[in-house]
Amino acid sequence: MPTALATILRDPLLRAVSIACFLFGAFAASIAPYQSLIAIHVLGLSDRTYAGILVSASLVSVTSAVAIGVLTDQGLSRRSVALASATAMILGSALVWLRPSPGAFAVAHALILPAAPVFGQVFAMARLASLPHPPLQRDAIMATVRAIFALPFVVVLPMWSAALSQGAGLLAIYPVLAVLAAALWLVVLFGWPKSLPQDRPSGQSFAAALREIGHPRIGLRVALLGGITAAISTYMVLIGLVFAATAGRTESEVALFVGFVAGLEVPFMLAMPLLLRRVHRIVLIALGAAVYGGWLALLPVLAPTPLVWLLVLPASAGGAAVLTLPIAYLQDLLADRPGAGASLMALQKVSGDAACAACFAAGTALSGYGLVALMAGTLAALGGGLLWWADRRQGF
Repeated sequence: MPTALATILRDPLLRAVSIACFLFGAFAASIAPYQSLIAIHVLGLSDRTYAGILVSASLVSVTSAVAIGVLTDQGLSRRSVALASATAMILGSALVWLRPSPGAFAVAHALILPAAPVFGQVFAMARLASLPHPPLQRDAIMATVRAIFALPFVVVLPMWSAALSQGAGLLAIYPVLAVLAAALWLVVLFGWPKSLPQDRPSGQSFAAALREIGHPRIGLRVALLGGITAAISTYMVLIGLVFAATAGRTESEVALFVGFVAGLEVPFMLAMPLLLRRVHRIVLIALGAAVYGGWLALLPVLAPTPLVWLLVLPASAGGAAVLTLPIAYLQDLLADRPGAGASLMALQKVSGDAACAACFAAGTALSGYGLVALMAGTLAALGGGLLWWADRRQGF
């Protein structure tokens, strides 16, 4: 059986999907570690206001993702949706670039950028493109595509580290975001087909699709995965604030730490198909959640010391499991509807973002960033353990 990477390189659609995933990863890598720093330290928003932006972004994101996921399963062009999403990314980035102010930041990050469900559409298209391949190969393809999303964190963040250490301001990120979004728009325009023979309309009404997505069996698992995702979101919110405000480290060190974590995540992600032959997926998710929650709780404690750099290993190992494996897990819950499956990914993210916002608001009000990390880390470990408990009768 050819390797997943070789399959992707030979398949024009998988190549285009992977390039789009790389560009979106570069977009996320450029802004995710610095968004909270820009909001609070550069533009002067309060912790409470920024928490409100996170909540608003979560609501907008989940509403658009669920609606678009159902509509694309009903026949709405996935290519058109991806083009519209890339357009929103261009507009949101350009708004802050051309008018850097608290109001522009709030509009871009609370309303415009969250309404662009590119991540879900990329993986819905990847799922469809992988269907002609054998079942074992499909999981490997999806894991490889997810690793491609992480790859820009290795490539792009060292570049930002160098640029920031040479005196570039954090707001210089936004013109770069606009260029990346424009490149993504071009890849979708010229590389994605208008339709695929295996992408058949679901035949479900909108209400029936929503009832299926909201079924308690599915909703419980999405919520538990959201608890794990809260730790990932909290990491991206805290890393810049903890390094700069608590540990007195530079912005370039933020980029290096995140880059090291992402760089080590890639080989761990590529190893997941081999691990899955020996260990059940749900066990790996639970173990990954416990490891991820543990390192996050230690981050504010070790940030002022050289020992913080040792955390990149558990961060990358746990992150590889909790970032990669839930994608196929959620898509398998609605295997015949890739759009609805992608919307479950959005629901997982929005529940995680909402929990992250709650942890951030409560933790900063009661104590500080250390309590935020502890709350989110505990939530991740609890979510992984309860997910294992919910699926414990699957025969592993």
